[in-house]
Amino acid sequence: MRALPVARLLVPALIFIALVVAAVASLGTPLITSVATSFHVPLGSAQWTLTVALLSGAVATPVLGRLGAGPHRRAAILATLAVVVAGSALTVLPLPFAWLLAGRAAQGVGLGLTALMMGVARDHLPERRGAAVISLISVVSIIGAGVGYPLAALLAELGGVRAAYGLGLAVTAAALLTAWRSVPEAPEGRSARVDVAGAVVLAAALLLVLFLAGERILWSGHLAVAAGLAVVAVVLLCLWAVIELRGTTPLVDVRAMRHPAVAGANLATFAGGIGMYLLLTLITRYAQTPHGAGYGFGLTTFAAGLVLVPFSVLGFVAGQLTPRIRTRIAGPLLLAGSAVVVGGGFALFAAARTNLAELFAAMGVLGFGVGGFSAAMPGVILAVTPKSETSSAMSVNYVVRSVGYSLGSALGGLILAAGTGPGHLFPDDNAYTTAALAGIGAMAITTLTSLALARRRPPEA
Repeated sequence: MRALPVARLLVPALIFIALVVAAVASLGTPLITSVATSFHVPLGSAQWTLTVALLSGAVATPVLGRLGAGPHRRAAILATLAVVVAGSALTVLPLPFAWLLAGRAAQGVGLGLTALMMGVARDHLPERRGAAVISLISVVSIIGAGVGYPLAALLAELGGVRAAYGLGLAVTAAALLTAWRSVPEAPEGRSARVDVAGAVVLAAALLLVLFLAGERILWSGHLAVAAGLAVVAVVLLCLWAVIELRGTTPLVDVRAMRHPAVAGANLATFAGGIGMYLLLTLITRYAQTPHGAGYGFGLTTFAAGLVLVPFSVLGFVAGQLTPRIRTRIAGPLLLAGSAVVVGGGFALFAAARTNLAELFAAMGVLGFGVGGFSAAMPGVILAVTPKSETSSAMSVNYVVRSVGYSLGSALGGLILAAGTGPGHLFPDDNAYTTAALAGIGAMAITTLTSLALARRRPPEA
């Protein structure tokens, strides 16, 4: 068995790996326009450089979560990072657009490693230290986008899209080396067989859900087709639940997911994810809207990326503070408080967005709320989850969060599209206010769900 690294080496390794996979998966966001120009493809096609990474991440996460519960967790981590590095190489090589999409799909698989990093922390660190590290891993998996966005945008402006993706290749190779040197073997006495049938059905269902969330044109132009696919997705999810309940080695312990604390936490994650990603999308899009629209600041991709700096900084600060506050305040109350903070960010954006300082303030408030929410969430779920199921339970929460993010992005697009008049390229300024009010509604649901969790008796693990 591989010797256990000391905590001071293991902790930075886990956080670095979680940050890298999150940042690399988000590289598609600032590069969509550059990809469309460089590869001579429509913007809708270039958008798939982001969508395909989210899809592969959502599909890989529950499978990796189950592998992380077994004896081969270290091998699963190294193999996954090797896939991410290979995908990063495909994005850098002078190959056709289809190969770029394949590379982005391989990079997205790395998103499933976040839950495995949490499992390692819970198994190999003292309880209190492990809880703090798990909270921090959850936070960096969110703020990674804020780190990768401006760097990728700057490299794209200086050296083109290949240079920006070259950053991804460098950091993923470093993450693989770090994992090889630092990640220990899983504790002995565990077994985890992957439910192949359940994995295939869940992958198909998630593919449809995230596809429908991202294809706004399908809903506006072919409503019957979109509704039919939505029904198929629901049927597949129901079939998957039946397979998991009847299987001897389920991909996800559905019975455990029905625990009120876990179910409530996942519902709060879903509604909160919709709101959090909605505001992130609104602010970045508003900042890049040219002055000719009657509002906006006409920022370049790199300058718009700098608007995310307060999001990352204050998100990290909240992630550091939350574990200390949690010794005095219950996790569900922290979730509720964080949701209120995010709602305050929506209110600030709705009421004041005439200068860049106000956008920076709204983004900072959002980051602080998201950081607190992300840091508190693992504690709520893991309080009723056995150690051996850490990776599996958190992987489900990640999938729920991903679907919420996708729906939040789609909701923002639908509201802004509805507010765009005939013959206009940009929506009316009031459409942003409408979208902000919708976000406040999503955060109100998150707050009420979290308060309902707080009113329950403390659950026993």
